[in-house]
Amino acid sequence: MAESDWDTVTVLRKKGPSAAQAKSKQVSGGSGAAGQNKQHFITKNTAKLDRETEELHHDRVSLEVGKVIQQGRQSKGLTQKDLATKINEKPQVIADYESGRAIPNNQVMGKIERAIGLKLRGKDIGKPLETGPKGK
Repeated sequence: MAESDWDTVTVLRKKGPSAAQAKSKQVSGGSGAAGQNKQHFITKNTAKLDRETEELHHDRVSLEVGKVIQQGRQSKGLTQKDLATKINEKPQVIADYESGRAIPNNQVMGKIERAIGLKLRGKDIGKPLETGPKGK
């Protein structure tokens, strides 16, 4: 039984050329016309791809939200590391949110809101967080 396992490994290792070898053969070998058609097709779509990818990017946390997090954290006397520990995230996450580099995650935003007691989402950013059914 152990011998058949080894045979399987040997069979798997005897597959064709690696991807790099196949690519180099494809580029250097083959008919000239087929290669030219393929190259032309790629350049034709490059501009289209560029136009599409420019518009597609993730929204980041606004600098206003970052400043509110920083001020709220400092008013509670917490370092970035302390706040991160309090909400079970890495310190780098807090640094990214404060600098505006982070992609907003509602779960993380909610944890930060509760930890510093300030709203970070909606139209009342920076206002004290209302807890429970107290109302205004």
